[in-house]
Amino acid sequence: MSIAEDAGKSFTQRQTGILYSETFGSGPEVVMVHGWGMHSGVWRVFAHKLATDFRVTLIDLPGHGRSGMIDDYSLKGVGMALLEKAPERAHWLGWSLGAMFSLFIAGGNPERLASLTMMAGNARFAQNDDWPCAMDLKLMSRFAEDLMTDYHRTLMQFLGLQTWGLEHAREVLKDLKAHVAECDEPDEAALRAGLDILRTEDLRGLLPGLRVPLLLLLGSHDRLAPPSAGQAMQALSGEAELQILQGAAHTPFLSHPNECLNILTDFWRRNACSASIR
Repeated sequence: MSIAEDAGKSFTQRQTGILYSETFGSGPEVVMVHGWGMHSGVWRVFAHKLATDFRVTLIDLPGHGRSGMIDDYSLKGVGMALLEKAPERAHWLGWSLGAMFSLFIAGGNPERLASLTMMAGNARFAQNDDWPCAMDLKLMSRFAEDLMTDYHRTLMQFLGLQTWGLEHAREVLKDLKAHVAECDEPDEAALRAGLDILRTEDLRGLLPGLRVPLLLLLGSHDRLAPPSAGQAMQALSGEAELQILQGAAHTPFLSHPNECLNILTDFWRRNACSASIR
């Protein structure tokens, strides 16, 4: 089955408490976790490129894509659900909200990760006095309010933010919208819970003692997870690698797939022998 046929196939109905995952390719294990309001199809084309050298597992977050909702939609609850679907040990790649879930998992279950990559992620997504390198809290609150009024329009605005500043923003936005449309809209409760996590959770305290190799991969034009967030997280970690893709925004795997592929492949190969927990 071609990638296009795979992306266009009909999806199974969501079942409460059951997460959907798909695995393809061969080689070292890689787990990919998508962001808020999305599903795994958003980066399936990129994942198939990785699958040339890696065994890739895509997991839909609860209430997104083909995954059913779970009772405990918290960092801990979602983290446990993701671990149940993931290989015993793998390189984890989390994007946006998925990066926050992946960081939480790495902090509590380092034996399950060969490495962690936070793509367009932040340890704290909401600004405060000592963390200006994040989203404006008023903007996030407005998103939450608008979401309850008109989900589709709010999501389209959110997608526009993710591609703002790109040289070919219109083309990338078109691709992003097409991928999102593959599945039914996310569960309303999942969207609300995800936004609450983005607005309130602070995982900066995990960075200094993180016991897995960490790569921070951000775009120079990202308005949701700015480059300054990567620099601040690197300072807290002390050992994290930081890569800022010039010209990229919040979806570097769509706008700069080859650059992302090279960076990730190099990082994972250099950490292929990180079997012992640091």
